[in-house]
Amino acid sequence: MNWRRLLAIVVKEMRQLRRDRITLAMIVGIPVMQLVLFGYAINLNLRGLDAAIADQAGTSGSRAVVMDMLATGVIRPVAEADSPQELVAMLRRGEISVGVAIPPDFERRRIDGREAVQVMVDGSDTVVQSAAIQLARMPIVDTGDGATVRGDAADPIGVVAFYNPERRSAVNIVPGLIGVILTMTMVLFTGVAIVRERERGNMELLIATPISRSELMVGKVLPYAVIGLVQTTVVLLLGLWLFKVPVLGSVLHVYLAAVLLILANLTLGLLISTKARSQFQAMQMTFFVFLPSILLSGFMFPFAGMPQVVQWIAEVLPLTHFLRLIRGVMLRGASLWELWPDVLALVAFTTVMMTLAILRFRKRLD
Repeated sequence: MNWRRLLAIVVKEMRQLRRDRITLAMIVGIPVMQLVLFGYAINLNLRGLDAAIADQAGTSGSRAVVMDMLATGVIRPVAEADSPQELVAMLRRGEISVGVAIPPDFERRRIDGREAVQVMVDGSDTVVQSAAIQLARMPIVDTGDGATVRGDAADPIGVVAFYNPERRSAVNIVPGLIGVILTMTMVLFTGVAIVRERERGNMELLIATPISRSELMVGKVLPYAVIGLVQTTVVLLLGLWLFKVPVLGSVLHVYLAAVLLILANLTLGLLISTKARSQFQAMQMTFFVFLPSILLSGFMFPFAGMPQVVQWIAEVLPLTHFLRLIRGVMLRGASLWELWPDVLALVAFTTVMMTLAILRFRKRLD
C-alpha cells in the first residue's frame, strides 16, 4: 500500500465533503436534532390536556372538585359545556381530549358514595386515556365537615373512554401508519424525481419541449398520487382484516384526507428535488424531514406532552394535521367539515410548497 496515494484519497474525500454542504449539515444536524427532540420535545408525562367542563351542579363542592382537577395540571380548560352531550360532541370534533361532567345531584351522589363526577376521555389515544385515569384517583374533599372520599375507596369519579374502550394500541397506530407510510414514500419518490431526470440525461429532452414548468411539476405529481391511494387502500384493508380497526366515519372522507396528505407530501418532495443535486442528497433531505415528522406529529409520542414551542413547529408538518383528520374520521366518526382547520392547513401547505417548487425549477441543465 502506497501511503502517499492513500493520503491523497483521504484529502480528496475531505475536500469533497467540505463542498457538499447538505452532507456536512446532516453530519452535524442529525445528532443535534435527535438529542433535542428526545431530550427536550418528547415527554410521556402528559400535562395540559385540552378539556371542557360541564358543571350542572354549580355548588361550592363541585367547583372545588373542578379546581382540584385543574390543580393536577393534567387538564387545562379550553371550553365550557352545558351538558354531557355537548362534551361528547366536542370530543368527536377533536376540540378537546377530556370532558368533565358533574351532574345536578352531585352533592347527593357524593354523600351516598356513588359516582359523582364523570371524566370523558378520547380513548383513540391510549396515552391520553391513561393520563385521564389519574383524575379518577384524586380525592374529593367534603367542604362541609372536612372528610374526604378517595377514588380507590368509593369510586366517586368515573372514567368513560370513548372510541377505544378496550385500549387496543392497534386502533391508534394503524390509522397513523397510513400517514407515516405516505410521508416516507411520497416525499422520497418526488424528492428524486427531478434529480433523476438530470442524472439520466432526460432533462435535455424536456428542455427541448414546449412544456411549461407548471405542467412538468403537476405531471410529476399525479402518477404518484395514484400510488399513494393504492398504499392507503392496502393499509386500510389490512388494518380491518388483521387488527379489526373500525372505520366509524365516511370512507370517502378517509380517502379525501389521504389525498390532502399525498398532495402535501408530493409538493414537499418536488421542492426538495429542485434543491438536491443528486439522488443521494434528495434521500438525505427526505430523512431530515421524515425524522421530525414521525416524532413530533403525535404518532409515536403524545402531542400534548410537548413544549409549546415544539407544538408550534409540529403545526407546520403535514403529518400532524393528517393524524387529527384520519383519527377523527376513522375512530370518532367525525366528518372533514367538522375538522376544517386541519383541512385548511393541508391545503395551504400544498399551495405554498407547489408555488415554491415551480418558482425554483428552471428548464436548464445548470
